Amino acid sequence: MKNKTLVIGASENPSRYSNMAVLNLLNKKQEVVAIGKTGGNIAGVEIHKEQVKDDDIDTVTLYLNPTHQQPYYDYIMSLKPRRIIFNPGAENDELERIATKEGIDVLEACTLVMLNTGQY
Repeated sequence: MKNKTLVIGASENPSRYSNMAVLNLLNKKQEVVAIGKTGGNIAGVEIHKEQVKDDDIDTVTLYLNPTHQQPYYDYIMSLKPRRIIFNPGAENDELERIATKEGIDVLEACTLVMLNTGQY
């Protein structure tokens, strides 16, 4: 069974790494949930503008600058993901400490690289 990934900071703009991540996740047969500021759609995946309750999130991958992450702290913790991936530019010591304290694995890594090298 494949694990579900939540992409926070998703964008319809094909030049954005979050967009590429959603497409790559889909290509690797991963189930994807996406949240983004403006909403929209990436290859059939709705980009929600609001936080979505889902009890099956394995991985949260962040494409948000740390100054925009704080409103998501409680939400992410409520999902009880197995891991959080902080993509380049999204590194956040405060959220990493909170997640680690909750027993969530944290990675400062690139989702795209992980997918393309079989490390996902």
